[in-house]
Amino acid sequence: MLAVQGLNQYYGGSHILRNVNLQARPGKVTALLGRNGVGKTTLLRALMGVVGVRSGAITFEDRDLTRAAPFERVRAGLGYVPQGREIFPRLSVRENLVMGLASRPAGTPVPERVFELFPVLKQMLGRRGGDLSGGQQQQLAIARALCGDPRLLILDEPTEGIQPSIIKAIEQAIRTLAAEGRMAILLVEQYYDFARSLADEYAVMERGEIVLHGSGADMERDRVRERLAV
Repeated sequence: MLAVQGLNQYYGGSHILRNVNLQARPGKVTALLGRNGVGKTTLLRALMGVVGVRSGAITFEDRDLTRAAPFERVRAGLGYVPQGREIFPRLSVRENLVMGLASRPAGTPVPERVFELFPVLKQMLGRRGGDLSGGQQQQLAIARALCGDPRLLILDEPTEGIQPSIIKAIEQAIRTLAAEGRMAILLVEQYYDFARSLADEYAVMERGEIVLHGSGADMERDRVRERLAV
């Protein structure tokens, strides 16, 4: 399980993350929601060690990762799909997937599992990543993260700019991964209906703080949608 306790982070004199507490459990999808600019992506970058934190603790499976380097977090079992996908556009689909194996023993093959989840990628192994559609690039980014065999998969707005048919494919893949029970999934999302359909648990962030959390089944009752309205 991921446990974030009392996390504080600053940019210069600006207090960005304010005593954030959050958990993500195996076999569950935890949806983190909030308007633009409230600190969601900063939190994910802090979880991955891309930005430092002033105080608080990040633990995963009882291991303290608060000061760990990003590569150490990947080796510990964290997988990250950043907002905007950030695939390697000049590398082939196969080469992008192989990059996801960097933390695995030498010679580890691309797991067949990623092609079961995203069959279109197997048909495009020789194609450059930059030549894929936005939705296909998003599938590639998720597949690349899965190549590292993570036990926590962190997704930053996977539906952004994606056509509805591929949103459905991504939703089904997330649902399948969660149902297997081995992996915890932390989903940052602004598309309320997508988040509600997947969330076992939810948290709402405002101005760097978690202001509301609960069961995904209670999102309508808790009027979460209103918290996201501009």
